[in-house]
Amino acid sequence: MSKLTVATATMYDLSLAGAEEASRLGEQSGDIDHLLLALTINEQVAGQVLRALGADLERTRAAVEQQHADQLASLGVQATMPGPGRITYHERGEFAWNDRALDVLRRAGQGGKRGDAAAVLRELVDEGSGLIEAILQRLDTSPQQVRELLDQAERYPALPTRAADNGRSLSGAGAVHVPAPVTDVWALLNDPARMPEWDLLFGRVDDLPDDVAPGATWTAYALETAPNGKPQRINPERRRARIELVESEPTTAIEWITTWPDSPTSNKRRMRIELEPAAGGTRLLIRHAWERTSSRRGIPLLRWVMRPLYSFAIWLQISQTGASIGRVFR
Repeated sequence: MSKLTVATATMYDLSLAGAEEASRLGEQSGDIDHLLLALTINEQVAGQVLRALGADLERTRAAVEQQHADQLASLGVQATMPGPGRITYHERGEFAWNDRALDVLRRAGQGGKRGDAAAVLRELVDEGSGLIEAILQRLDTSPQQVRELLDQAERYPALPTRAADNGRSLSGAGAVHVPAPVTDVWALLNDPARMPEWDLLFGRVDDLPDDVAPGATWTAYALETAPNGKPQRINPERRRARIELVESEPTTAIEWITTWPDSPTSNKRRMRIELEPAAGGTRLLIRHAWERTSSRRGIPLLRWVMRPLYSFAIWLQISQTGASIGRVFR
């Protein structure tokens, strides 16, 4: 991926996770502690480093809460802070980073820095207010340990994932971290009735199978109302979908094909999710493909021209799917 693509993807992922964490406390502005929380569930090297040091989401949330409480107490303020609630960002849709968080994000992409999550984490632990260092100390680690482990991890960079277009399908893959055990994530993905909890396309399901095994099918209906209460505009031909389970390896892998019976020329959607245990939760490898029908393969030159846009769309769908699965457990 180009530097711009990496920085844009990182900014999107961290801003979404940061906004969700802030919304748990009714806040609409994100600070550097929200940025740290967002990094703990990031699947890039930065998130892996934090989790390896014991800074997973739950422990970091507790450390942030205690740090803020102690800061207030040191000022003579004895106040009972409201406890965290559920994530409400998607209902309100308002969020902005404050100046010092934005400064960290900007510096991560300046002076030859890549703008990825590792660069953000390096800038975060070097931030001069002392807040992040204090939180890390509560997690039994330090900025120096973070830097050293980042140095070790970045000697072996991961290969970039690109979208592929072979004329018959457009596909891509991406990894995400979910802060929950493999068994819990599997129970979510393997239950057709729970698909609307994490698949952004659908609002309800019907015609559920008695036996959830490869070959089972069920009907899903498009989401009619967004989380913020606004009605969704739905193409009548895409209102109803048919889901087929094509592979199911308990706690390891699951795959579905989605078709739209009222729109026979629509592309099929194939989604495969592989699961493996990871520090602080579960690592998911999400493979997403749109398989063209014979009547919709298009003009090769047009496909080539549109490839960057298609690649971005595939990446966005994978990122949103991973974020939605993780949100269930946060």
